[in-house]
Amino acid sequence: MFFNKKKGAPPASVSPKSFSPVEELKHKIIKTDLPEYVSTQAMNELDKLEKTDPIAAEFSIAVNYIELLLSLPWFSHTTDNLDLNRAETVLNEHHYGLPLVKERVLEFLAAKTLKKQEKARILIVDDEEVARNNLQYFFEGQGYFVQSASNGREAITRVEQSLFFDILITDLKMDEMDGLTLIENVARISPETNIIMVTGYATVSTAVDAMRKGATHYLSKPVKLDDMKQTVEDVLQKKKKLELSRGPVLCFTGPPGTGKTSIGHAVATALGRKFVRLSMAGLRDEAEIRGHRRTYVGAMPGRVISEMKRAQTMNPCFLLDEIDKVGQDFRGDPASVLLEVLDPEQNASFTDHYLEIPFDLSGVMFIATSNNMEKLPGPLLDRLEIISFPSYSMQEKLVISKRYLLPKQMAENGLTSKQPDFSENAMAKLISDYTRESGVRGLSREIGTICRKLAHLYLRNKGEIALPDIDEKMITQLLGPRKYRKEVSEGQDTVGVVTSLVWTQFGGEIMFVEALKMPGSKNLILTGSLGEVLRESAQTALSYIRSNAVSLGIAEDFYEQSDIHIHLPAGAVSKDGPSAGVAIAIAVISLLTGRPVRRNVAITGEMTLTGRILPVGGIREKLLAAGTAGVTDVLLPHKNEEDIETLSEDVTGQLHIELVDAVDDQLINKVLV
Repeated sequence: MFFNKKKGAPPASVSPKSFSPVEELKHKIIKTDLPEYVSTQAMNELDKLEKTDPIAAEFSIAVNYIELLLSLPWFSHTTDNLDLNRAETVLNEHHYGLPLVKERVLEFLAAKTLKKQEKARILIVDDEEVARNNLQYFFEGQGYFVQSASNGREAITRVEQSLFFDILITDLKMDEMDGLTLIENVARISPETNIIMVTGYATVSTAVDAMRKGATHYLSKPVKLDDMKQTVEDVLQKKKKLELSRGPVLCFTGPPGTGKTSIGHAVATALGRKFVRLSMAGLRDEAEIRGHRRTYVGAMPGRVISEMKRAQTMNPCFLLDEIDKVGQDFRGDPASVLLEVLDPEQNASFTDHYLEIPFDLSGVMFIATSNNMEKLPGPLLDRLEIISFPSYSMQEKLVISKRYLLPKQMAENGLTSKQPDFSENAMAKLISDYTRESGVRGLSREIGTICRKLAHLYLRNKGEIALPDIDEKMITQLLGPRKYRKEVSEGQDTVGVVTSLVWTQFGGEIMFVEALKMPGSKNLILTGSLGEVLRESAQTALSYIRSNAVSLGIAEDFYEQSDIHIHLPAGAVSKDGPSAGVAIAIAVISLLTGRPVRRNVAITGEMTLTGRILPVGGIREKLLAAGTAGVTDVLLPHKNEEDIETLSEDVTGQLHIELVDAVDDQLINKVLV
């Protein structure tokens, strides 16, 4: 069989400028601005690639690896916007309330601003007075804060006087203490001070010794002032860039729907940084954070490196969402990997298994969110700066719904031009009767339901009838019967049933503690999925009552032929914590004395065997829950007085709060009829 070339077919042309994939990668490496160690790594991989058959699987793996190195933002930074007024405006526009959270963000910006405006401090050490004075005069003219010393011992004294210096410029040959000894001492006393060695006796050995002992730069005499100025500016620019980009590791913790994730986005907007969100919920494999080694099939970099590549900047605002829901199993412990990611002393050289070389995360501003801090490991918790997000009060929910939620839902459902009137009483009814939450996520859903029903009504009437105004009666027509009732105000005073206030990861709640006595043989029965702390609280309360039966007006032999059953309703929900000890004691005292408990009085606190009442946490959330449930009087531990003083009027205004120290006759008479 013969193949003949078709007549008239033009010869295939080969472009002289076409390169092989390896050559193209080589050109990219040369053109891309990379750190020296990254460039070395890329060239080493390229050398291996040249010896690899393009058909082999290792060839494409190596190509993907080199392209990843070239795509990472090794030198790209965004400039922080340190305008405090703008930042405050952005935060106020995005969120209502949350004063402590906003204050912390503004404090961070204020510290950055002052650090940027602060004059650099320079110490000049030289035994030649003329040279010393000339350098001092020159740098003072450049706007620096400058001090001088005539020898090494005087310089050490100035450094030890707690005067921090950014740069120390020293001569080599001096009386009493030479420059090398000075460098060694300053590197030990003040390791963050950059040292520039200047000498006319420049040799390779002295330069090596100076750099080994802590000098960052080495200049030989005669030194041109322009060269000295440029060296100082380079050192200070690098130092200030690192200090300004390094941020705190904030952790926003609080109930769902209180704005933790969205305010993290607002912080990024205020700073002018790119925003990256990484959901940690259900994360179980540590390779998702640190990446897979390239020896594995389908290996990929971790999500941290992948998101840094997508952000294309070395200092984004990185949100680690739901950090308390990180899992742990046979594939590793992702929380342990986060120790390196979030530790400012370690993350400057974070090593991804796929990348294999250090990557600097020190410029990233990390923000974590969490619902329950108790689930976080101690070492990880130690690296976080906790900022608590409180539950919203009724007044705050009214303002948020009017300013943010209602306009947003009307726009999403095409009602902006229709403008149905939504009365404040209707919104208050919607909040109290149809939602029971710390945040506003459920409230937003209910407003959305109303808006969709109005849109349906408008289209069904073909737009001929104007939309009705939304009042309290209209809320019931649109949403049906109310979902929640005020359990306290609608109940009756009952023997052995106490209204207690507790805190959960979803906010404050009321909980009824029930006690019952029956014939038996000295058994204390505890039900309601109680944890160890609550069981011990019940044992403590019973022991206190038995030891003080006479003073409490109870028969001393009440326990001889009886069993006492204590129950906390909602048995399917696990309960634990040090907030119900006093309530359990009051329930048992009410049961044994036959005196009903005031339904509208709520109590919280833990007690000791001697009857003292200990302070508890979550006061704001508990008081909000009390007001929502219809409680009028609240008894709190006296040691929580400082917590109450920090609360606003919209939290405490509708409640009568009394502080108590011990379980005694005075407390009992306030609670029992």
